[in-house]
Amino acid sequence: MDLSTNYLGLNLRNPLIVGSSGLTADLANLKEIEKFGAGAVVLKSLFEEDIIMEMKENMSQMSKPASIYPEIFDAFDFSTIEDSVSKYLFLIEDAKKNISIPVIASINCIDSNEWTTFAKRIQDAGADALELNIFITPTDMERTSIETEQIYFDIIEKVKKEITIPISIKISYFFTNLANMILRLSQSGTSGIVLFNRFYHSDVNIDNLSIVPAPLFSAPSDLYQTMRWIAIMSKRANCDLAASTGAHDGKSFIKLLLTGAKVVQTTSALYIHGIPYISKMISELEDWMETKKFNSIKDFNGILSSDKTKDPGAFMRVQFMKNFSGKK
Repeated sequence: MDLSTNYLGLNLRNPLIVGSSGLTADLANLKEIEKFGAGAVVLKSLFEEDIIMEMKENMSQMSKPASIYPEIFDAFDFSTIEDSVSKYLFLIEDAKKNISIPVIASINCIDSNEWTTFAKRIQDAGADALELNIFITPTDMERTSIETEQIYFDIIEKVKKEITIPISIKISYFFTNLANMILRLSQSGTSGIVLFNRFYHSDVNIDNLSIVPAPLFSAPSDLYQTMRWIAIMSKRANCDLAASTGAHDGKSFIKLLLTGAKVVQTTSALYIHGIPYISKMISELEDWMETKKFNSIKDFNGILSSDKTKDPGAFMRVQFMKNFSGKK
């Protein structure tokens, strides 16, 4: 049975990737991730702000760094960051020396300012690819949707000038026309798009009247949003699509592959069940393939995508009417 696939031009032994998280921030965990069968790993994200601060030798002798969120540099205590950039580069180097699966670096970024030159150092450290987790919350009431979208293309353009390793873009679904945005991003020279990243969510404590963090992990029900857009865009995009958010077990893993995801990233499930859960998800995939008599991932990958649906929006409207109009 052949579970191998190709993602971002990289050969993977299977399409299960452990996504960027605290689980991928140290070498011991990376070795466990490889041991239990993951096809590749995305290292914990390095924040753009960390890179900018490392590039500035003396904060007191400089103006406030350029950023679409300049308040961050006033509100955050950067003195708590100790050589985070150097440690990140060392992690890449150590990972490449000690594990054989592809190592994808990650930067969580919000604009296309001077940090983009740092991508070359990530490449030089040995990363097989770079995932750009572009984390722009659509809350600026003075910035138009066109201006916000342009930031994504500016980041891609500047990073591509610095490196030759593959680039993937991790995005949210907060766009006026998500399908068009995915299509245009796929034509911009990026090798892959990851659907979707997770923003910070807030909850309300009604006892002490305060704002508190909502659960950080994704939920199994998050699968449906991801699966919908993978199905719509997997055969229309001009690059690989990776599914992220909602893959909590073998069944969701299989569903995302059926609808066209080239690979599936999982994180929350491993926080809940532990890193060895990787092998269970892969075993469920193998058992299902054996039952269905599929010999390779290529035999079924994307067979349930919506590429033959001329207008996915009209199709979804019809299904909504069928199920919610009260008519049988």
